[in-house]
Parts: sequence; structure tokens; C-alpha cells
Amino acid sequence: MSDRILVLYGSYRSDRAGIRLANYIVHGLRARGAEAELIDAMQIDLPMLDRMYKEHAEGEAPEAMNALAKKIRAADGFVFVTGEYNWGMQPGLKNLTDHFLEEWFWRPAGIVSYSAGRLGGARANLLWHGTLSEMGMVVISSTVLVGSVGQTLDTEGRPQGEAGAFLEQSFARFADDLAWWTEAARLQRQRRKPPY
Repeated sequence: MSDRILVLYGSYRSDRAGIRLANYIVHGLRARGAEAELIDAMQIDLPMLDRMYKEHAEGEAPEAMNALAKKIRAADGFVFVTGEYNWGMQPGLKNLTDHFLEEWFWRPAGIVSYSAGRLGGARANLLWHGTLSEMGMVVISSTVLVGSVGQTLDTEGRPQGEAGAFLEQSFARFADDLAWWTEAARLQRQRRKPPY
């Protein structure tokens, strides 16, 4: 059985260098045998949070929200690809994530962050740990930080240079960690129903 992994990306900017990284993660997970799918917040375009999915009467949530809720519930794990804006989270990704709650429970999440500068989105990466944990996910300890994302990946999302080689190395460990936790969580859910 292949792991079903959603790769969530949240930039709404017109020049989105981070989409290269999101696509790299999707392709890398697929090469390892996972069923990886990119969830692009800009393409789904949910409104600013007014009502969570669970706050809509059955059958009354917008179709994009219904479709995404089904994908989240069916996933074995998640990867959040996030840039850093003014030491914080990307608002587009946070908005998309906040529309759901119980749908995320009892699955692992990994965080991949990036920035144009050398710190690789480390501050946003750190902020996502607490948020995802609060939303019922187990955040894996491995992480990927990509500084100078425009030089690390070419326009086709291929790693280049020394920074690209480092990305490939850190991604391998990250993907191994995610696969381990994904399998563990799936087996545990089969063995024992979650307590809530």
C-alpha cells in the first residue's frame, strides 16, 4: 500500500519561487513510491476564514472545501511547504489549514521551509511545529530548510550546486522519517480506534 501524502503550499505571490520546492517534494515522494499530491492554496482559493468546514451544515460547505476535506481525511500524512514572511507564517497556508480541524487528526506532518535569505524560513518552520501539534498532527523531528531557494532549485525545480546537493541529502532523511511515522500511524489506527 502506497502512502497517500498531501503536500500543502500556501504562497499567493505572483513570483512564487517556493512552488519549485513544493514540486520537488512531490516528485521526490513519488520517486520513493508514495502517492503524493500538491495542494496549492492559491489554486483552491478558500475565502478568509469565516466558518470552519465543520461549522457548515451538511452539504452546504463550498465545493472546494468539501473536496479538500475528503482528501485530508483520506491522507496518511502531510508535508507543509512554507515560506517565511516577516519572521512569521505564510497567511495563505495558515488560512487554508485553519478551515479544518478533526480532518487532520492522528496523522504525521513534516515541515519544509524556505526563504530568499540564508536562514531557510527557520522561524516559520518553528511556528508551524506548535500549530500542527495543536491541530492533532504528530510533527516529525526531521525538517528541511532551504535558504536562497532561487539558487537552490532551478526554474524546473531541479537541485543545483552545493545547496541543491544539501537539499537532496536532507530530503532523503526527511522522507525516511515521514514514511516511518506514516506507516506507524496507519498501523496504529488499524489496531486501535483513536480515543476521540
